[in-house]
This record gives sequence, structure tokens and C-alpha cells, in this order.
Amino acid sequence: MNKYIKYFGIALLVILIDQAVKMLVHFEMDFGSPGQIPIFGDWFKLHYTTNPGMAFGMEIGSEYGKLILTSFRLVAMAGIGYYLYHIIKQKSHPVFIVCIAMILGGAIGNLVDSIFYGVWLNNAPYNAPSPWFHGQVVDMFYFDIWEGYIPEWVPIWGGDYTALWPIFNVADASIFVGVAIILIFQGRFFPEHKEEEPKKEEIEEVKSSVESE
Repeated sequence: MNKYIKYFGIALLVILIDQAVKMLVHFEMDFGSPGQIPIFGDWFKLHYTTNPGMAFGMEIGSEYGKLILTSFRLVAMAGIGYYLYHIIKQKSHPVFIVCIAMILGGAIGNLVDSIFYGVWLNNAPYNAPSPWFHGQVVDMFYFDIWEGYIPEWVPIWGGDYTALWPIFNVADASIFVGVAIILIFQGRFFPEHKEEEPKKEEIEEVKSSVESE
């Protein structure tokens, strides 16, 4: 039981830190550029903004698109939670388990925003059919590497004034780090099983049968 508590505790820690930071940002910072706080020069700032949809601000073009997205996140969270339980039970590589716990914590952290923030923080879009399940995710970490106008010919983002690097939160960072570590060290987490070498007795048996022919 302790092993489950340890790894699910990591996910819980990510959720608590994520939500604490979001609450501080919401109640202590002004929204947008007026409340922006430089951390390292002009390239790393705290910048309170909200994300109504998926990563990079993309949305599903439907009145119930947000509800679909939030429901999908809820199902994904349940799947990741079960997978974490499974790999703990199977005694997978401990670092791999930590990574999945970080991904689970990040997924739940943003899911809390989507389900409850429309009511708790009253930040659902004005045209949302319901504040429940239509909350906007709070973001704050802003790496301002480049800002400018993207030419019209660029797919999707063309014609907009935008920033090179997205604004993200603790939950996003936890998911990113977890996935990055898995990709970098997948060779250690999923080693290829070499075929077992023939036993000495089997070699002798084959040798004797060949000699008898």
C-alpha cells in the first residue's frame, strides 16, 4: 500500500502546487500586461492570462466544444490513473512511474480549472452555455523569446501578432517534464528482452543427436 501512496502522493503534490500558484496569481495579480511581473529581464515574466481551450489556445469550434474537451480530459485522467496503478503493481522502473505520476497530476490540475473555475473564479466565457465544465485554465509562466507579426501564408497562425513561446502553468510544466524524461530515457524504461541463450544441456543434446546421425 505504501508504494501506491508514494506515487499517487507525487500526483497529489503536483495538483496542490499547481492550484496554489493559480490561486495566488488570480487573487494577487492584475490580469494581462498591466499586472505583468518581470523575473529575468524581458524574456521570463509572470503574466496572468487564461486559456479557454487546448494547448496554444486552440479551441473546438462548437458551442459544446469546451464540454467535449473537458469530458475528454476527464476520461483521459481516469485512464492515466489506472495506468499508474498498473505500472506500480507491475513494479516498472521507478523513474518511469514518477513521470506518469507527474503527468497524472498535471492532467488533473488543468481539469480542475476546466470543471470548477467557471464557478469558483467566474472565468467562463461570456457565451458559455454553463459555467460548470467551461472554466478557463489559468496560465502564468511567460518566456517572451520573440513577439511579432506572423505572415499570412503561415498555416493556422498566419496573420496574427503572437509570441514564439506559449504561456503555461505548473500543470503544463509537470506534463512536459514527465513526457520529456520518458522520451529521453525510454531505452532504460523499456529495455529490449534478448532471447535466452540455449542452456548447456540443450546444446549437449543437439550435439549428441548430430553426432549420432
